[in-house]
Amino acid sequence: MSLDLYTHISTPPAPGAPLVFTFHGTGGDEHQFAGLVPQILPGAGLVSPRGDVSEHGANRFFRRTGEGVYDMADLARGTAKMAAFITAHRAAHPGAAVYGLGYSNGANILASVLFQNPDLFDRAALLHPLIPFTPPPQPGLAGRRILITAGRRDPICPLPLTEALAGWFTVQGAQTDLTLHPGGHEVRPEEITRIKTFLQ
Repeated sequence: MSLDLYTHISTPPAPGAPLVFTFHGTGGDEHQFAGLVPQILPGAGLVSPRGDVSEHGANRFFRRTGEGVYDMADLARGTAKMAAFITAHRAAHPGAAVYGLGYSNGANILASVLFQNPDLFDRAALLHPLIPFTPPPQPGLAGRRILITAGRRDPICPLPLTEALAGWFTVQGAQTDLTLHPGGHEVRPEEITRIKTFLQ
């Protein structure tokens, strides 16, 4: 079944609460953000998949051929598979608002799903994404709420690419918020505070 395309953990949302999908970074797993969601959104449901690609033992959602160089065919594969997984879990909780939260590689697969299937999420928070290409136009993003957080000195996700991605979302008509901190690739407390406000 599409509900089980990935090893994952899930909890149903309370009545009227959102369903939150979380996507871990390289080397993380389905537990990376599982404890955060109930802290910032009590009663929210959770669906947290584990990446199905191993890079020297580190979990990822799609393959790459080098730092910042993506295997685009595998990205397309992973995006289609993830969209099917998300669609199935959405269908299991009709009427619930659906939010996405992804960090690093998890932010990249979440962004790629948004490029193809913007209707799957009402809000999405992309923490330290790296999209080294310009996606095609996607008018379906108009009105969607997008938060991007990043470090100004992130050696993995260069600031110009982060700003270009935020600009692309804005051009598509998304309500885009870019929040930066002075550090690197780490998630800082002020990011968590901003995510909490954004998702609530």
